[in-house]
Amino acid sequence: MSGKRQFVMRALSFVLSLMLYAGQNAVADETKWIAVGMLHDWYSSAGCEIEVGRTHLVSDQQDGLRWPAQFRYQDSKAAKALWIGATNYYDPLVDKTFDYKVVHVGPRVLDEENEFMPVEFKLIGRFPKSIVTVDGVPAGKLDFLDFVDEIDENLPADRMLYNVVNTAIGITMTRKIYAFSQQNHDNYFIYDYVFKNTGIIDKKGTVYQQTLEGVVFYFQYRYAPSREGGPYGYYFLPQSSSWGHNTMNDTMHVIYPETGEEFLALYSWHGRHSKAAFDNIGGPWGGEGGDGRLSAAQHPGVMTLHADKSATDKSHDPNQPTTTMYLDSDNPITSGNDQFNAQKMAQEYAAMTAGHPELTHAEAVGDGFADLFGGTPGGFSHTQGFGPYTLAPGDSIHIVLVEALAGLSRDSCFSIGARWLKGTGPFVLPDGSTTNDKDEYKNAWVFTGRDSLAQTFKRAIANWKSGFTVPMPPPPPEKFTVTSGGDRIILEWSDNAESWPTFRGYRIYRAIHVPDSTYELIFECGPGTDHPEIVNRYEDTTPQRGFDYYYYIVSYDDGSTNDIHPGVPLESSRFYTMTNEPAYLRRAAGKSLEEIRVVPNPYNIRARDLQFGQSGPDRIMFLNLPPVCTIKIFTERGDLIYTIEHTDGSGDEAWNSVTKYGQVIVSGVYIVVFETPDGEKTFRKFVVIR
Repeated sequence: MSGKRQFVMRALSFVLSLMLYAGQNAVADETKWIAVGMLHDWYSSAGCEIEVGRTHLVSDQQDGLRWPAQFRYQDSKAAKALWIGATNYYDPLVDKTFDYKVVHVGPRVLDEENEFMPVEFKLIGRFPKSIVTVDGVPAGKLDFLDFVDEIDENLPADRMLYNVVNTAIGITMTRKIYAFSQQNHDNYFIYDYVFKNTGIIDKKGTVYQQTLEGVVFYFQYRYAPSREGGPYGYYFLPQSSSWGHNTMNDTMHVIYPETGEEFLALYSWHGRHSKAAFDNIGGPWGGEGGDGRLSAAQHPGVMTLHADKSATDKSHDPNQPTTTMYLDSDNPITSGNDQFNAQKMAQEYAAMTAGHPELTHAEAVGDGFADLFGGTPGGFSHTQGFGPYTLAPGDSIHIVLVEALAGLSRDSCFSIGARWLKGTGPFVLPDGSTTNDKDEYKNAWVFTGRDSLAQTFKRAIANWKSGFTVPMPPPPPEKFTVTSGGDRIILEWSDNAESWPTFRGYRIYRAIHVPDSTYELIFECGPGTDHPEIVNRYEDTTPQRGFDYYYYIVSYDDGSTNDIHPGVPLESSRFYTMTNEPAYLRRAAGKSLEEIRVVPNPYNIRARDLQFGQSGPDRIMFLNLPPVCTIKIFTERGDLIYTIEHTDGSGDEAWNSVTKYGQVIVSGVYIVVFETPDGEKTFRKFVVIR
């Protein structure tokens, strides 16, 4: 299929997807990202996040809860839902009393006109995102993620999403989501909900006052760790892993050491899949061409921090949530929801008040294949039901949750996976003992994620109990500028962080080829470093020509305020200044057309790693160019396949070996013609071997 036809087909598919979604939903919701820490997620103005609700494309079924968000395809969320139910409810909208009334947002339904009706939706920041440019072009990682509506310098978190939604059942929800970028607290969000009986039942603001009985607040969490290994990532795991078919759902009790209190947490992990050709715990990239990397070592989970005992008793009820049943993600009650369908609402309310299972989903599956359990193609979701409550007009219920992800570091996912793939023991287990069983080794390390998640929850408890007094790192530089030069790349930044009381210095990190990689520290200034003087400019003289370079800078303190690791400096978040456009060496323009070179020549696909590597596996460079010229590339028989207008004044131009139709060129001899604005011309031949 030609590149043009592929483009048309993709465009048609996109349009059809939008038309289908528009036919199923009354209105598209507004969405916002929280993306300043290592955990990123998107949120809906409707109050909860439905399946493929951000882009409405099936290819984004795993979309959100990205951790570690520095890397590509780390999404672990497939869908969420929030249902609110009541008993013996008189519905003034249809002049009818329902035994069970339920209103819904998610996991597949969204009606912002008649059911969950947004009133306010804004992102508040303690400070704005940094202004990041590369060669004069906006190039910040957050440029298309972090849209702050309001600045509040006294905000106790880096970001807070504020969301108010009226519902057709007469309850108004106020949702506050707090996010922190400090490195000890950057992998969780705290959700603060207030559900108030305002009597507002429609978008016009009509008020009907009545006491609500049997009120239940019911959450669904469809986790699917993670996108990287599935069909919408690199596709080395079975397809249905992308919607959580093999997700294992479990529970744990977290004991907060300061008080001895016990908190209930629900969490998930990537379980066994019957169609995997190897032990797929942790989602390793096995098989031909694999590098062993663990793509699903993440453990997502949610824990209850507080739930009112009643509308009049605001103390915490340790018996909440009263329902933690796992639910078939393709159960008929998860789609086609209708707030006026009495029979279906009765079925929904029964699920909302089902209580607790004798065995957790993970215990019921045991050592079997999670995708075969229950005979469902959709797998299972976690549920939480809070209540039942009685709410008189003006009464409210307060619920606080924390959602987190934890697990192995990215480097560990590669190193442990590589050892597993090699398969040669003995292998060292987390407790220091050894085994010759490579699967036992891999799985033992993957399951340390459970302990990491428990530790994260403990930190979140402490933060919440303190009233969000977690110490903050210095702010990032307000401006970060990267400029490509002929023999160096110049980095400059603003000095606003230097007024922070415990400020100590700056650190610069760099990645080569792609931003989706591990960064290395290349420069540090401040007392006790090799560069004790505080500066606001650094010249990186080590780059090689033809390679792409990405950077970020952090400000750091003296370590005196670190609440978890005393003495270790707190750093500003990398995401504020991380670049998403490459910088690279740009030599001065050539002095004559005779100096022009084509590199590499020949281009040999078998030597791509020795050429420009991941920066440009198909890259061909034209060097020593005049400052302005037109570059036309022809096949040996004279067909024009690509034209480049070189206008940046440098002596370099890169071409990624694609035709004007987006097709990668084949083996052969090619002719490239260079023409200056005054009509002077020259040509070169080059060879491609594929």
